Amino acid sequence: MDTIVVETADGRLQGVNDRGVGVFKGIPYAAAPLGEKRFRPPVPVEKWTGVREAMCYGNMAVQATNVFGLPPDLLKIFTLGGREKTSEDCLYLNVWTSGVTGKRKPVLFWCHGGAFITGSGSSPWSDGANLCRLDEVVVVSFNHRLGALGYLHLEDMAGDFEGAGTAGVRDIVAALEWVKANIAQFGGDPGNVTIFGESGGGAKVSVLMALPSAKGLFHKAVIQSGPAVQMANREDGAKTARQFLDAVGLDPKKAGELRGLPVAKILEAQNTVQATVARSAFADRRRLGFNPVIDGGFFPGGPFAPDAPEPSRDVPLMIGSNKDEMTLFLGHQPWVTGATFENLPEALRAYLGARTEAVIAGYRKAQLKMDAATLGLTIVGDFGVRGLSLTIAERKMAQKAADVFVYLFAWETPVLGGRLRSCHTLEIPFVFDNLETAELTGNDPARLALGKTMARAWIAFARDGKPGWPAYTPTTRPTMVFDLDSRVENDPFGAERKVLEETT
Repeated sequence: MDTIVVETADGRLQGVNDRGVGVFKGIPYAAAPLGEKRFRPPVPVEKWTGVREAMCYGNMAVQATNVFGLPPDLLKIFTLGGREKTSEDCLYLNVWTSGVTGKRKPVLFWCHGGAFITGSGSSPWSDGANLCRLDEVVVVSFNHRLGALGYLHLEDMAGDFEGAGTAGVRDIVAALEWVKANIAQFGGDPGNVTIFGESGGGAKVSVLMALPSAKGLFHKAVIQSGPAVQMANREDGAKTARQFLDAVGLDPKKAGELRGLPVAKILEAQNTVQATVARSAFADRRRLGFNPVIDGGFFPGGPFAPDAPEPSRDVPLMIGSNKDEMTLFLGHQPWVTGATFENLPEALRAYLGARTEAVIAGYRKAQLKMDAATLGLTIVGDFGVRGLSLTIAERKMAQKAADVFVYLFAWETPVLGGRLRSCHTLEIPFVFDNLETAELTGNDPARLALGKTMARAWIAFARDGKPGWPAYTPTTRPTMVFDLDSRVENDPFGAERKVLEETT
């Protein structure tokens, strides 16, 4: 493969030309947050002389393995993370470009999933090369601080920790600032950047939309199965921080000692805290454990409560969910495999509380032939993902300043006996047109055309804010349903949507 050298504001980088796509990996966008920099906002990277090789992914952020407790057969084909070593020295990004010269191209800035505690920008599912082969675009992925190292809200109980509860999001803003300063050198248009992400990555997009410091750094947004209506407040963050300090055996007055603590101890305490996060309403998960904390300053509020955020009012939004989100996380759980309509209320009460019976009754009326297990999974997925996605769509529409486009991913994977159906994360390799290397999608050739369809829709939205179907309205609710026979439907599963609204 031929090499390519690009001049950035920090120094020269050498990447490779891989079958017509320029690939640059492991580019530092901020200084390594080590030692006294631990828990602090990111600072600029030191410039280098000569040419720096950019051919391998950088380190992944510190994280535990299999944090979602997936069973072995599923974990084997679930490659949402990368394979690099983990380290606090993780502030690196990657660039794929269809050409460093010629007209400036739309930029797609990928926020990886993993609920703010796991994941990386080096997953084979989110390799950007095939998007660049489909059209003239530039794709960026990145790593940032996760878990306690990125979201430990100590500023209300210990000195010298300003910004610790939002350090990981500040990293993302720093990566966007790098894009603004440098992406033109890779053929990208710094005035046309689309942020997109799935699950925790969608929550990151939600948060970025509410940050004054991110205003102008992106121009379109896509939230895939990751709606964050309400994030942790200061009280939520302080509670998690107290649990963390208890786990490491430190008084808040001695919190400064955390900067010298071995990273293994940090991760051990993080795991202890995560284990105490009880099963609760899925919609509330962004307030439990390690998440960006609304501090009233850098992160002023919301992001979509009580209304859509003002900093991104002019930013078009595409938002959607998968038909069977929760089969990934819960399909193997005993309450699902042994579900009957008699024991379903008891199983769902932890998710729905006092509204349990009313919700089940409403869904049974809407889905007369659905079995108890499928109904239970659908309800939990709708309340935690689809319903909140539609809430965000409606609050964004209410600003009357930018279009909103809604989709529903309905293609079902045949792997593992078909039990996953249209599960959480399944759309990612379709969006990136990386189906040949995504074992989770099986091997049916018919799925390949859907990959092209979805990838082109995301590219079209990044290019001009129009993915190829009508904008959402409160009256007709046009929704693109992605399947082997993709089509626009008005208000799909409308009866279930009304149950969500009536019982929320």
